[in-house]
Amino acid sequence: MATCAPSDDIMEKGEKEKVETAEDPVETEEDPAEELSEEEEGEEEEEEDEGEDDMESSPDASPQIVRKKIHSLRTKLFATLKPVGEDMGDSGKSAKALPPVFTSNKTYSYNDQASLFCDQVIGRGSAEEVDEALNLYIKEELDCTPSWTAVWKVALELLLDGSHSTVLPPVAVLVEVCSSPCEVKCVPLRLPVSLAEPFSCDMSDQFRGLVEEVLLENHGTVRVLDLYPVQGQGADVQRIAEALEQARFFYEYLWRGWDDVAPCEDYAGVIDRRLQMFYDIQDGIIPAPISQHYRETLKEYNSKREEFMRYQAGLCREAPPTEREYWRKFYKVKMLCDLLKFWEDPKLRVLGPSYPRIYKRRRGPRTSGRLVTHIVAQTGTVDKVDPLIQHHDSLSDALDACFPGDSVLLLPGEYQALGLAALTDDIAIRGVGEREAVVLLSDPSHHGFVASRASQALLSNLTLVQRETTDGIVVAEAGRTTLDGCVLKCDGIGVLVLTGATLVMKDCQISGAKGPGVELFPGSAAELYGNEIHHCSSQEAKGSQGAVSLKVLPKPRLRMSGNRIHDNKGYGVTVVVPDISLPVAEGEEESPATTAGGDRSEEDKLVWDLQQLSLELNGNTLHDNRLGDCGLLHGAGSSA
Repeated sequence: MATCAPSDDIMEKGEKEKVETAEDPVETEEDPAEELSEEEEGEEEEEEDEGEDDMESSPDASPQIVRKKIHSLRTKLFATLKPVGEDMGDSGKSAKALPPVFTSNKTYSYNDQASLFCDQVIGRGSAEEVDEALNLYIKEELDCTPSWTAVWKVALELLLDGSHSTVLPPVAVLVEVCSSPCEVKCVPLRLPVSLAEPFSCDMSDQFRGLVEEVLLENHGTVRVLDLYPVQGQGADVQRIAEALEQARFFYEYLWRGWDDVAPCEDYAGVIDRRLQMFYDIQDGIIPAPISQHYRETLKEYNSKREEFMRYQAGLCREAPPTEREYWRKFYKVKMLCDLLKFWEDPKLRVLGPSYPRIYKRRRGPRTSGRLVTHIVAQTGTVDKVDPLIQHHDSLSDALDACFPGDSVLLLPGEYQALGLAALTDDIAIRGVGEREAVVLLSDPSHHGFVASRASQALLSNLTLVQRETTDGIVVAEAGRTTLDGCVLKCDGIGVLVLTGATLVMKDCQISGAKGPGVELFPGSAAELYGNEIHHCSSQEAKGSQGAVSLKVLPKPRLRMSGNRIHDNKGYGVTVVVPDISLPVAEGEEESPATTAGGDRSEEDKLVWDLQQLSLELNGNTLHDNRLGDCGLLHGAGSSA
């Protein structure tokens, strides 16, 4: 299946042209010893151009001459172009302004899009058939109008010369479109067009000659998805514009490069899950930092895939590359592909991320067996007398010097260290003085802030300020992580406790998380004593998970005592139940949802789940949480 991105089709065409040009016979070969004067060269070029014009008008003009003239025109025009944002100056007279294109003001719900793409367009079809199905969907609207006016947008920098690195904007040209002939099985779907008079373009009128040559190369047809109907042409053309918008939406947000490589039996189900994720992002169910990370990964995948395809297409024309370079590019694309597949599967999103954050090995004990206290201060100097006390100017230096069992004391100030995202040794980091005066700041350019795999890691008397990181403010990946007397100011995801890890949190404050303040993944454990968790799930969302969220497959363990949980957008405590049917283990009680009666209320199910979980909820104060104190949230609406 051919992808619908404009660059793919243009890339293939440009590569084909280069191959054909390379095979053209050379008519004459100049003697290097014979050099022409500048005047003679100019006269020769003029005669050559005149000869080309004559040959083009002649019915006997060969394809080689036509391609040679097109290449010459492109080269000359490229020399007059300027980068985006620079004035055209005297390079050309402005063409007539373009009329506004139609933009739909309709808003489509998840059900609307699922009905269109999953039921109407795809149905029981496969990924290989979706191109033709979308072509048929567009053709049904084209049949209502024989001709219409549109703006044709073409990526000119690829047509001029793919070797140039100058950034050029797509050129928009006004064209008259004929709705027939329209071959549905042609991928991508193309329609015949002609330039509208007077010539209208968003750049200089000198582009007219180039645009005519490009149309000549493509037999007067253009890709239908590069056409944007002009507004004010009636209801029939409006429906064409809406159909084109829907097709572009499909290729931009729902189609993936691996779909026709690894086909599946239920392709409509795959598209439905991607639609669900798209609307979960739109509605805020998936926190904004994770959404941003997902979009960045998808953008990187598309870029690396196109790079790999170009590299692969050039193997037959260039010197054979090293096998290592080929597989390096291949596995980079595959890694991004697998990560996107993980995010796009709702069941895997419920069960939690399985990839490790930390790849660093534990350092092991100091040779002398002694424990050292590291003091970090931004100002002032202290005489280094005691060998068991080391002084540092930065937190990064202190973390690099730590061995298991060491302590780091932070004097008042603001600190930042990438090493906080890879804690593997058993160390304690303590603030000295008021906790509001000892501030740890995250680095917005990195995904993580604080993450630990240590057997015993302690953060005490600190203020953690999260700034645009896409991972949790603190991630307990393995071992036991203790937060004592800390203030956690979230700007994204709160505290994550991954499978097999344990969190102990005492006398802390958590606020501002876009999702839950504390999120327990399956098989994790947490002890929360005397904490205040408020204003979490602050992102407007129909599936807000509130202050404390538990994913119950397998069961996490939670002890809560003396906590105050208030003013959260969702529930105070949310039990996330994935929509996955598993066999009941021997000796376990069957869930009310699966009993023969089938008439249990949601409250009964919540009570049963809370009884089955290892929960101890004693002496906690829950109030002013928007959805209530405790509640169920089914897995389809859980965050990544």
